[in-house]
Amino acid sequence: MKTQYSFHPGERAAQAKAGETAIADRNAALVSDTVIGGARPFIAKQFMVALGSVDRAGRPWASLVFGKPGFLQAGDGTSIAMHVPQWERDPEDPLWDNIAGNPDLGMLFIELGSRRRYRINGSVTRFDADGVDVAIREAYPNCPSYIQRRQLRVQGDPGLPRQAAHGAVLRGSVAQLVRGADTIFVASRHAQNGADASHRGGGAGFVQVLDESTLRIPDFNGNSLFNTFGNFALDPRAGLCIPDFAGGRVLQLTGVASVLWDQEDPANQTGGTGRYWEFKVERWILRDTQQPLEWEYLDASPFNPPVSL
Repeated sequence: MKTQYSFHPGERAAQAKAGETAIADRNAALVSDTVIGGARPFIAKQFMVALGSVDRAGRPWASLVFGKPGFLQAGDGTSIAMHVPQWERDPEDPLWDNIAGNPDLGMLFIELGSRRRYRINGSVTRFDADGVDVAIREAYPNCPSYIQRRQLRVQGDPGLPRQAAHGAVLRGSVAQLVRGADTIFVASRHAQNGADASHRGGGAGFVQVLDESTLRIPDFNGNSLFNTFGNFALDPRAGLCIPDFAGGRVLQLTGVASVLWDQEDPANQTGGTGRYWEFKVERWILRDTQQPLEWEYLDASPFNPPVSL
């Protein structure tokens, strides 16, 4: 167990800017280099994991990978095994080529139905036709706030015909999907600490489409560690993954993020933080999920700030 998490300069700068350095120091006690015992069975029962990886040009991408419960295993807590046979991998997902060229991988195990999540950053030590092993660098729980509860009712087998579209501007059904999102996943990177995967949620419409290449997203109160914003401070490149729960698709985007501090917020869209971040889209991929999935929406997080449409 690490006695104290060592923040990098970007994280320290973001904590200081937010006035939350002391809170971050207290919460750093939750960060370990192994998965705590109680989280290991939680990981093993998951059918979905959000992943942050980095392509050969240094651009982060966020991905969602699905499997039958048991496809993820934490073993003795020092590593994660992810069983995804080669035939189940979507070649349109940049993830697989990314980890072949860069071992850094961020992992977020999130159970939407219970609002539980656990976050791991590490390095790929095995990547073959059967799956992936990830040596853990950092592991810690995240709070349940801003997660919209959903239950997966049907999870079919891979093998259906799939479609994918590529682009660089947000128009038509792609822009509509973004405007209706209440759940997104964010990938960022740090040159030494590697890739990271995080969750952002809010009321439907909390992601604003400012123009055909720019998104604006309010930033709510969190764990005060500022891992994502800290990474942005040193490397503004970022990736987003937006699930289309109703349509059985995922939208993956890569681009550049910029943080807006101390903004006016008369409608309280940020929940009092006065923080937003903008995302400039460079590329996107809209693709069908590998498996047929049917979700049931249960309820919104009671912590969501209001959305001004």
